[in-house]
This record gives sequence, structure tokens and C-alpha cells, in this order.
Amino acid sequence: MEPTLGDVLAVLDALYDPAWAESWDAVGLVTGDLDQPVRKILFAVDPMRVVVDEAISGNFDLLVTHHPLLLRGVNSVAATTPKGKVIHDLIKSGTALHVCHTNADNANPGVSDALARKLNLQDTRPLKALPQDPMDKLVVYVPVDDTQKVIDALAAIGAGQIGDYDRAAWMSAGEGTFRPREGANPAIGKVGEIEVVPESRVEMVLPRHRRRAAVEAIRSAHPYEEPAFDIFELAALPSDLGGGRIGVLAEPLTLEGFAATVAANLPPTQHGVRVSGDLQRRVESVAVVGGAGDSEFDRVRAAGVDAYVTADLRHHPATEARAYDEGPALIDVAHWASEWPWLEDAERLVADRLASRGFTISTTVSTICTDAWTARY
Repeated sequence: MEPTLGDVLAVLDALYDPAWAESWDAVGLVTGDLDQPVRKILFAVDPMRVVVDEAISGNFDLLVTHHPLLLRGVNSVAATTPKGKVIHDLIKSGTALHVCHTNADNANPGVSDALARKLNLQDTRPLKALPQDPMDKLVVYVPVDDTQKVIDALAAIGAGQIGDYDRAAWMSAGEGTFRPREGANPAIGKVGEIEVVPESRVEMVLPRHRRRAAVEAIRSAHPYEEPAFDIFELAALPSDLGGGRIGVLAEPLTLEGFAATVAANLPPTQHGVRVSGDLQRRVESVAVVGGAGDSEFDRVRAAGVDAYVTADLRHHPATEARAYDEGPALIDVAHWASEWPWLEDAERLVADRLASRGFTISTTVSTICTDAWTARY
């Protein structure tokens, strides 16, 4: 069974939630009809002319790229400009274009995870963790026969979502006791009489911003005039989402040896692999950032790693970083090469998730090097 573009985008958005993108970014669908069938998907770093031609000539229905085609606002997509011509050709050929940029950088697994694996890093964690939504735990006491009704109402407003599961709740049995006073309108029992009722204690987690909705859901679904419930604020846990990764090598290497590993495991480019530091320095802990990473020097230095692998290091930030004697050695690679490993991960994850839903799809990773530098003398 062939998926529609909407089916594929649902998988991509689950893997690389647009909400994880930076505020300045432009991610998501650029061209395409959600109802169009998708038989072939091409993954690439850049939506450059040569890659778009590869997608069109190869009869790919969907091109998924890491970098946006239209990062900044435009007021024209006339075919008289290079990007406008790309848009026209994509639409005319029926080729959809979808972008996963900083949402893929911040995902787990994401761009820097793929880079870390290529460099044989273990025990990785985010360098720049995304803040997690504050969470609450809701505890409500419900007559046994109404338990599922209340759980359904809470699930409908977002309570009980844990990873890939929803409607998650803990139930334990007990007895509730109360005495309705004058003026009460009890669903169970009589005014002035002590009542004992078999009840369930239901526990569910929920995002803190849904607290008001949860209280309204309880009051709507619960049979009692005055339902009993507690809301506890949960401690924040370290997030596994965010940019960059910090990890360790299985066996320490010299900087020279580690740089050789980097060069051997990333696709070759004219840029090559540039190194700053004592080549005999011991390297065990490493930070990586796929793409441009000189804005993260403070975090990298604070992490106390031995080496930092990223792309697009500029002269002044790099020399300032190296001025700290205890600072990490620097390894600068091509921007394209640092992000290309993610394509293999994205291809595998998308294909696996579509297959689990009964869809048949053909996927390909583009090997065309779209790094900006084409020669070195």
C-alpha cells in the first residue's frame, strides 16, 4: 500500500517535530499536495538545483532536505530567479519538497546523534538541551464504575501522554468516605449520613499548561458534586532533546588519531578536516555540533571536553577559543559533511515507521556533494 504525502509527513513530524525548530527557522512542507501518492523519497542536505534535478529526473515524489529553500521571507517566486525556477519545476513535476532543519538538529536521534555515531562516540547527551515543558501529576479519586469515563476525559485534554503512548494511568483500589451536609446534592448517599464508596485512585501526568483544562475535565466527567483531586508539580528531568552532543570514545586516541578517524568516517570534501591543537594530545571526551558551531564555544568549554568537532569555524572565535589552555582541541569539517550522516538515519527511521504502518516505499540518500567549496589549491 502506497502512503500519501500526508501519511509521510505525519511520520516526519513525529520524528522531527516542527515545535522543536528555532524561532527563526523555516521548516515543513514547501511544495506538494497532502493527497498525492508517495512511492519514492530522496533525502539530501541542500535543495540545490543539482539535487532538485536528481529528484525530478529520478521520478521521486518527495524530496526531504535538511536546509530550507526559502529561509527568509520572499515576495516573489518568479521563474526568473534560481529559487523561483526551482519552485516552478518542483510543482510542474509534482515533486514535493519538505524541510527538516533545526527541528532535526534538536531531535533525538537527530543530526548531531548521527555525527556522533560516525565518530564512534558513546554515552551521548545533548550539549544544548531544550527546556522541557513543566509537568504535573494529577491524582483523582473516582467511584470504580466511573473510572474509565474520567480517564477518557483526561486523556482527551492531553493527560497520560508518555512517549509514544497515550491514556497512560495508574489505578489502585480503595474506599472513600464522606458525609453530605445540608445543601449538598450528592450523587451517592444521603444528606447527613456517612457514606463509604469503593473508589479508584487514578494518577496521570500532564503538561502544566493543561492544568486548568484537566480540572474542567474532572468536573465534567466525575459523578461527584465535589470531586477530590490533587495536583503535584513534578521535578524537571534532563531533556534528551537539543542541539549538539557530548560523548566519549571507547578507547582514548591522540588528537592526530582522532582527526584521522573523523576524516575516514565523514564523506570527503575539498574543505577537508582542519585541526587546531597539539596532535599528541589525549582525546577521550568529545563535543560535536552538526553544521555551524562556533556559537557554542562557551558551552563546549564549560563541558570540559578534550575535542570539539563542528563546521564553519571562523578565525576570531577559533583563536579566542584556543587561547584557553584548558580548552578543547578543535576539528573543523565541511558543513555539508557534518550533516550528511543524518540523511542515512532519517531514511532508515522514516522507512521503518512507514513499514510498521503497512506502507511500501522506496528511499534513497543523495550522494551529490553540495558543499560550497569545489576546489582547493
